Amino acid sequence: MSSNLVNSIKLEASEVLNDYTIAYMSRQASLIGRREVLSGRAKFGIFGDGKEVAQIALAKSFQKGDWRSGYYRDQTIMFALGASSVRKFFAQLYADTNPENEPASAGRQMNSHYSIRYVNEDGSWKDQTKQFNCAADLSPTAGQMARLLGLGYASKLYRNDPQLHKESNFSINGNEIAFGTIGDASTSEGLFWETLNAAGVLQVPILLSVWDDGYGISVPKKYQTTKESISEITAGFQKGPDDCSGFYIETVAGWDYPKLVETYQRVSQTVRKTHTPALIHVQQLTQPQGHSTSGSHERYKNPERMQYETDMDCLVRMKQWMISELGISETDIAKIEEKTTEEVTSEQQKAWADLCDPIQKERDRVLGLYEQVEAQCSDPALVAQSRIALSKTPSLNRRSIASSMRRVLIDTRHEQNQSIVDLKNYLTEYTESNRRRYNSYLYSESQRSPMKQQDVPPVYGSKPERIDGSNVIRRCFDHHLGKNPSLFIIGEDVGQLGGVNTEFDGLQEKYGITRVTDTGIREATILGQGIGAAMRGLRPIVDIQYLDYVLYCLQGMSDDLASLHYRSAGSQIAPVIVRTKGHRLEGIWHTGSPMSMILSACRGLHFCVPRNMVQATGMYNTLLSGDDPAFVCEVLNGYRVKEEVPDNLCDFKIKLGTAEILREGTDVTLVTYGACVRIAQDAIQLLEKANINVE
Repeated sequence: MSSNLVNSIKLEASEVLNDYTIAYMSRQASLIGRREVLSGRAKFGIFGDGKEVAQIALAKSFQKGDWRSGYYRDQTIMFALGASSVRKFFAQLYADTNPENEPASAGRQMNSHYSIRYVNEDGSWKDQTKQFNCAADLSPTAGQMARLLGLGYASKLYRNDPQLHKESNFSINGNEIAFGTIGDASTSEGLFWETLNAAGVLQVPILLSVWDDGYGISVPKKYQTTKESISEITAGFQKGPDDCSGFYIETVAGWDYPKLVETYQRVSQTVRKTHTPALIHVQQLTQPQGHSTSGSHERYKNPERMQYETDMDCLVRMKQWMISELGISETDIAKIEEKTTEEVTSEQQKAWADLCDPIQKERDRVLGLYEQVEAQCSDPALVAQSRIALSKTPSLNRRSIASSMRRVLIDTRHEQNQSIVDLKNYLTEYTESNRRRYNSYLYSESQRSPMKQQDVPPVYGSKPERIDGSNVIRRCFDHHLGKNPSLFIIGEDVGQLGGVNTEFDGLQEKYGITRVTDTGIREATILGQGIGAAMRGLRPIVDIQYLDYVLYCLQGMSDDLASLHYRSAGSQIAPVIVRTKGHRLEGIWHTGSPMSMILSACRGLHFCVPRNMVQATGMYNTLLSGDDPAFVCEVLNGYRVKEEVPDNLCDFKIKLGTAEILREGTDVTLVTYGACVRIAQDAIQLLEKANINVE
């Protein structure tokens, strides 16, 4: 059977040897990576050992323009695509802050969290069809699932909406696949099931791989999954010949190289052509080093299972197959392994030098400044003590260098000479450099930032029109849908019903179901649908029906959307607007106001709570001119309140972060927002009777 498969998929011996070399290189990176953590050079390590052969097969079906939304064991995919390298792998393990060395996150994420730059320094988009694309990874298990839906959904829109066909930098006729990866134990998460159901309904080109090594950390799958098989219990999702929705579901052993290659090639071709999602359950995988560097798997695996880890190792099985089926000699394989191990070790050492050399130069400069201070200060012994301590610091890092400088400046606070001035100046410079290294890019820093949009005041005629707030919002969305073909709105009841507050009434009929689209009751993946689509150049407004429902998608807002620009060191954006209604202040359901929770969890989003619908329109106009994600909560009481409409309703912009003075006063200043404004205005009238003048 193996020989027939080799012939049917046309595998040449040279190609197989190259695949084995990449897989073996990845394994050595894992082994050396664990050793580096245990030696103290890195904080933590989690690796893809045991998954190499399956990931090689997946990568062979990955085309330019495709996307990966995966988790932290996918190093072999990235190596095989040339989207990462061993040196970059170790740079991330060491948390190197130089984006040239560690382009995935500039040291901001733990190892094996990958991303690919798809925006330039000026905020403009790269041509995604000419590169292998990877959404910035995140650590929460199954967190990558929700935005996977959106990455696939974008292909559907690019294929089916004629207005988007000219967007050639993002898609070629919607042919792009979104490859998702997840560990078998993490399929227990609700996000997995919500995504699976939504993808089956929407029929989007997702190819989801489940890596099954039998455990979720120490917990075996008998405690994780009904029937101990994700493919068996998802069988009801299987698409039949006459079904209009559903999945293709396949199982394959993770050590069977030719079968893996054949399966991924066949399934990916079908997904790409038909936009039918697929799940490949990759079974019988191993964890040669256990879950991570935080523990040893000998603690929870019995001797029989440990022997299984050795016997069923995918590299061992692939090597046996190469010898028996292709006639490749053990000697030739051994030479490849020896050479590859040397190359990995060399790249690891270079990555360590890349990290240490700049910091050592920074220390040397500080030590030189200390020598000058010693020569000019009244108590040189005190400075010498700090100089010697810094020169002998065993674990050198920038924090220890900065702390040392501050300590010396405290010790010499009464001194006044040029050497002290020089040291202070360098500390200021060093602090700013470190701010850029560690704290930049929480929000957009390009000229497209919403914070850099100039405010355009509303202009009112002599007799302004007065209409309900719901009509104000409808005019806003109508204008932007007509102006920007990449903008779409999704959510529960926004389409045929026109929104529960009629704010979308007639818009689906006018713009079509791909622009104003009803969804199921699944808030987490409504958000994910928007995040993934925004990564691919579209402008989603995701409607979460009420403010209390936002808690269903708070994890995605916090861990994915809000931190995306930061954790990719400015290389990725997702300009999603999360729109909701609430803040009525009359009870808990549909009316409560958990603002502080959402605000604290979502640094990285612009947080807008307009006091009325005209102000909401000004905020939308500003946000849609920028490239940051945002959260807008409209006041639920406002839809039936009459408002005066400015003549430039769809063009005026509110400058974010600037207080609006509604009334000047002399006694006390009252600062408030949203629904509280009308309450405050009523209270001010009562205070006037007591001669209290409120601003």
